[in-house]
Amino acid sequence: MMKVEPIELDGNTAIAIEVKLPKTTLLVVTTDKGYIMCGALDVALLNERLSDRQIIAARATGVKTIDELLDAPLESVTHTAEEIGIFAGMTGRDAIRKMM
Repeated sequence: MMKVEPIELDGNTAIAIEVKLPKTTLLVVTTDKGYIMCGALDVALLNERLSDRQIIAARATGVKTIDELLDAPLESVTHTAEEIGIFAGMTGRDAIRKMM
């Protein structure tokens, strides 16, 4: 099952995507600039092998819902995310605000 819904933050809209998979749920909140994701995101891959793409992304671990993803502290972020002021430890919600 897949669910897609808008998330309103400060008058802007992000898109939340929840995909139910066997034994896990994939969680993503995305904007036109970047995205945050559950622990399935491989930030090292984005930083090392796909660095030429300059992807703005961040990962939070241990989350099971979109609300938890937005409220959790980020565990890791891409180098390009750091360039726009997104850092490990900030909440997913604050990171999404910087991506809008």
